[in-house]
Amino acid sequence: MEARKKLFGLEHKETLSSIVIVGLAYGLGGRWKEAEELEVQVIETCQRVLGKEHPFTLNSMANLASTYWNQGRWKGAEELEVRVTETKKRVLGEEHPSTLSSMANLASTYRNQGRWKEAEELEVRVTKTKKRVPGEEHPSTLSSIANLALIYGNQGRWKEAEELDVQVIEIRQRVLGKEHPHTLTSIANLASIYRNQGRWKEAEELEIQVIKTKQIVLGKEHPDTLTTINNLAFTWKGQGRAIEAISLMERCFQLRKHILGPGHPDTETSLEALYRWENKGYELDQNLSN
Repeated sequence: MEARKKLFGLEHKETLSSIVIVGLAYGLGGRWKEAEELEVQVIETCQRVLGKEHPFTLNSMANLASTYWNQGRWKGAEELEVRVTETKKRVLGEEHPSTLSSMANLASTYRNQGRWKEAEELEVRVTKTKKRVPGEEHPSTLSSIANLALIYGNQGRWKEAEELDVQVIEIRQRVLGKEHPHTLTSIANLASIYRNQGRWKEAEELEIQVIKTKQIVLGKEHPDTLTTINNLAFTWKGQGRAIEAISLMERCFQLRKHILGPGHPDTETSLEALYRWENKGYELDQNLSN
């Protein structure tokens, strides 16, 4: 990056591309603050040199939105995604792959804020378009179907969610393979649907399978691995295995605090569950002793 700054200058596209790559690397390493600083720098330069509607500028804004998203800063992510989506619709058209990608990102941000209706409307539009082009079995289309299943699940529409997830798993296993991260995510989503219906045994079997594979493929401390560990703790709690659940959630919380930071929504979710479960046990002991 420094070499390109000297060779081309700070505002040259080659230099900006290098800064973007470094920013993405910071993000992958969970170094959100450093990633954000570089991404803001790139956006300001791109807007001045290339213009606010240039694809490079829009992609840089999408990268910053992703950094906010990964920190659970939904409002900041939403504001950027709305701007990017509206600009792409006008410049590229609503059915352009890049526009659809931005619409899907915005739908995910709505979903994470519990805004199910808005998320569903966007995701249905995206999914319908993608089924036509690039096709029903394209990885991008499958991601949209999987996201729609999550939205249905979040609304308690278990049957619809389950049907979509099973469909996605079957195709992903055939097209991507059984150990692909996207396949594992779909299996984990199906486990969550089972868990939320009280189908504990089915949920547990899938979650243990996913954790074992994710630990090998992604690593024991990867955020996706920790998400499934978190879910397994809830499954055990639902089965009445409180001691095992608390022990697993404690491990998950400590790792999330270390990897994601204490203020991340996922870390806070694990802490809240841990606090609630431990206090429930304490209250039960008090009642029994009285």
